[in-house]
Amino acid sequence: MRLLFIHSDHLEFEATEQAGPEGLAETEGVPMEGRMEDCVTAFMTVESGDEEDLDGVVAGAAAELRDVADQLNSRKLVLYPYAHLSDDLASPDAAKTVLRELEAELAEEFEVLRAPFGWYKSFEVSCKGHPLSELSRHVAAHRDEEHAPAGADSESEEREERAPSDWHVMTPDGALQDAVAAKDEVGEDLVAFIEDEVEGIQRGGGEEPPHIDLMREKELVGYDELSDVGNLRWYPRGKLVRDCLMDYVTDFVIDYGGMPVETPIMYDLGARAISEHAGKFGERQYRFESGDRRMMLRFAACFGQFSIMRDMYISENDLPLRIYEMSTYSFRREQRGEVTGLKRLRAFTMPDMHTATRDMDEARAELMRQAELALETSEDLDLNYEAAIRVTREFFEENREWVQEVVAGFGKPAIVEVLPERRHYWSAKIDFAAIDGLGRPIENPTVQIDVESAERFDIEYHTGDEAHHPPILHYSPSGGIERVMAALLEDTAKMDVPRLPTWLSPTQVRFIPVSPGHVDYCDELVERLADREIRADVDERDESVGKRIAKAETDWVPYYVVVGDREVEGEEFGVNVRATGEETDMTFEALVETVEDELGDLPRRRRYLPAHVSKHPKFTGG
Repeated sequence: MRLLFIHSDHLEFEATEQAGPEGLAETEGVPMEGRMEDCVTAFMTVESGDEEDLDGVVAGAAAELRDVADQLNSRKLVLYPYAHLSDDLASPDAAKTVLRELEAELAEEFEVLRAPFGWYKSFEVSCKGHPLSELSRHVAAHRDEEHAPAGADSESEEREERAPSDWHVMTPDGALQDAVAAKDEVGEDLVAFIEDEVEGIQRGGGEEPPHIDLMREKELVGYDELSDVGNLRWYPRGKLVRDCLMDYVTDFVIDYGGMPVETPIMYDLGARAISEHAGKFGERQYRFESGDRRMMLRFAACFGQFSIMRDMYISENDLPLRIYEMSTYSFRREQRGEVTGLKRLRAFTMPDMHTATRDMDEARAELMRQAELALETSEDLDLNYEAAIRVTREFFEENREWVQEVVAGFGKPAIVEVLPERRHYWSAKIDFAAIDGLGRPIENPTVQIDVESAERFDIEYHTGDEAHHPPILHYSPSGGIERVMAALLEDTAKMDVPRLPTWLSPTQVRFIPVSPGHVDYCDELVERLADREIRADVDERDESVGKRIAKAETDWVPYYVVVGDREVEGEEFGVNVRATGEETDMTFEALVETVEDELGDLPRRRRYLPAHVSKHPKFTGG
């Protein structure tokens, strides 16, 4: 069965004439016209394969309808038979049976309007237009275990049967209290994280996150209609920011002792370790046939790095062993309506390090250090991260003092989720989230203690004649690069004067010549700054100085200088500083030193666009 959900301001229909032979169309028990306001409209096609198990299809479709309605906080449903979602249709009798039983199944929980089967109908639907307003689902009559998404059934069964987590907030002094009760005593960002994680409150309704408009307006990133949804194209400004972030994380990890590698992006699902780990992960996956092998695109760098560790001879002296990859790209086949700008993608860049450790003592020490390093990235990125520590009850009872030590190291309260039992491959995990402009979390850095994968992938380290399976940490010090960019742009939406950190600004210094006669001098200054690894350009366009100043402001240039006779002949410039909104007199060397102080030892890349702004093409329409 194929389902297309539209979160609708309204749906209105009217049956016009019967389709097909006599007796095909429903004439009783359904209205010939109808209208419903503020509803979820479900266009549905019953397929031939569904006839093998009509009851199962009804149950599956009802579960999907409940799930979508809950996500959209709606109690009104329109069931609309729509044969155009598939060319493999069930018999009319089977389709009518499914529709009738589905209506009866849902009628006690929802206000349901069902359009008649077997009629040509005129209809009008108004889509709300937010990121979740259009969703598609496929319900199978029976489950083909070989080709179904890994973990799909086990995850849903766990959600229904498993006991809920206990949610707390722990303060740096070790005090523990109920998470919801703690909302009055913690900061606004942590309140937002608690509301999302614990209470399921979705702030911002159906609004688009602010970064989506910004990524287009600033010509950083765009969509490509010729590609799959959730795969982005990067324009020069955005690619420069992304490349600098990738350099930053890689340098950061190497300084910590991570050893860079590169691994394949696809793996054989016929390998037991691959299929088992994919099932544990439980994310949507891209799967395909390659000859006679069933393959999948990686959702992280786990498979490749575990394969490297498996084939190594690891001695105790090699531990902790840190293998790192900037995985461009990793893939998760998110639902179309769930894909959101830079926050949720189908193809993304994930810095991924795996650390083999001697034992749980060393694993806990590594986890604490790696969590502290994640918070260091928040300082370099000028982002506020809130932490959620997730542990099993057994782990928490045995390691409560260690958890207290971790929170004390953060220096601020953190969410603590205590799971009744281990549901995944990890026993302890720390996630960090920035809060977007609508008050919703963007989860970025993460570190986990994996207690299963070493045995599953046959990874061992050796102490003399003995071999041991090491606990392994999964670590992303920044989280997905695209999500970091989303968080940075969301942060600018909260600023009085929006700006990126200087080290990430595509243009760091801009010169605005008063007349054509000043352009050559500005070009010389740009070259001198390039020698010092500072990105500068010249806006020599045939526009007024005022318009060119406005362009520098629109481009969020951290420092710009208007250059006339006084600047050419004198020793000082009037430097406009975006961070303060002030103009400050500086010598050229003082300007260089000011920018270099901001850059510190952060990554530096050359300018990706021409030195003259007149040569900057427009990458977006309009």
